[in-house]
Amino acid sequence: MHLVYPAVLSALLFCVGLYGVLARRNAILVLMAVELMLAAVGLNLVAFDVWLRDVTHAGQVLTLFLIALAAAEIGIGLAIVLLVHRRRGTVAVDRLTELREKKPVT
Repeated sequence: MHLVYPAVLSALLFCVGLYGVLARRNAILVLMAVELMLAAVGLNLVAFDVWLRDVTHAGQVLTLFLIALAAAEIGIGLAIVLLVHRRRGTVAVDRLTELREKKPVT
């Protein structure tokens, strides 16, 4: 198997994910872009594992951990996005500049 094909595909996926993180304003789309980047890393790990003919299959094991990490990240990320949407009414990343709410002046 040639290493070039999965490596180029992985690089393209990672670049699309990086563009999504840097250019998007919606928090859910940013989370989707992070998932694309994690998928690119997983593809790269498996491709190098097959190319190196590793006996312990460390790349595949690390990919399984990466999938578990991605599932946990998306679960916590969506919970935070839903909480922010309930409190602020928007999930636009550039409009959420303050982390704490201002106290009303009395």
